[in-house]
Amino acid sequence: MAKVLPACLLLALLLPAPALLAQQERGLVFNLDTGELCLQSAQCKSGCCHRTDGLSLARCAPKAAETQECSPKSIYGVYYKCPCESGLTCDADKTIVGSITNKDFGVCKDPRESSRR
Repeated sequence: MAKVLPACLLLALLLPAPALLAQQERGLVFNLDTGELCLQSAQCKSGCCHRTDGLSLARCAPKAAETQECSPKSIYGVYYKCPCESGLTCDADKTIVGSITNKDFGVCKDPRESSRR
């Protein structure tokens, strides 16, 4: 019986190893691909957990490109419009009124373009 216990213990330690390695590539909770269900933007590879309306399920979506509609960065982690890609800024109503009325959407712009004019 003493020889069986260490073998079972060894087997119990080795079985989860492939599952742990698989989570690094694409996890069940983090590192989610576009289109997968999410609860927070931190779960998505793209950094945007998007929902179309208050009753829809949120899914990972790509960040907004230049001239696309966007939302400023949010502490809530779920967006109706994704924030801008890196290097772009979201020209939006960033007041508390815009946030409360859900009208704080804008358009992604390249800040270098406006400084050249």
